[in-house]
Amino acid sequence: MSAFLHDVVEVGDTLQVRGPIGRFFSWDGDAPALGVAGGSGVVPLMSMLRLARGAGRAGLMRLVVSVRSPEDLYYADEITGPETTVVYTRRGPAGGSRPVGRLTAEDLRPLAEADRDVYVCGSQGFCDAATGLLADVGVEEKRIRVSRFGPTG
Repeated sequence: MSAFLHDVVEVGDTLQVRGPIGRFFSWDGDAPALGVAGGSGVVPLMSMLRLARGAGRAGLMRLVVSVRSPEDLYYADEITGPETTVVYTRRGPAGGSRPVGRLTAEDLRPLAEADRDVYVCGSQGFCDAATGLLADVGVEEKRIRVSRFGPTG
């Protein structure tokens, strides 16, 4: 997810690596989970959804993805299903059932069950907003795992 790593770094370069930022997370596919992704933050959460689907337990992993427009949706041909919700913030598809706008507590409330850990991945701003919404709908902080990307200071 780094243009620098893709376009500039060459074999033999020395890199300094830090991280993870936030609380590192992994999922073994046994316990119910909710993924909340902002933009390209869907990448690690999509692997979790694939694991659940591949095991024949698609309902074990629920996924909410927030993107600007249909063109910005990663895995558009694969991601749709009864266990996924896509929130379009700037422009939605024709005939979409949800009005265009930012992710809300009402988007998360029906998915935030007491037995589901929540995995949030996205930019710093998205993660902060999403974790605030999750708290608003009653998800305990200890059940929320966050992976942020972007500048770290």
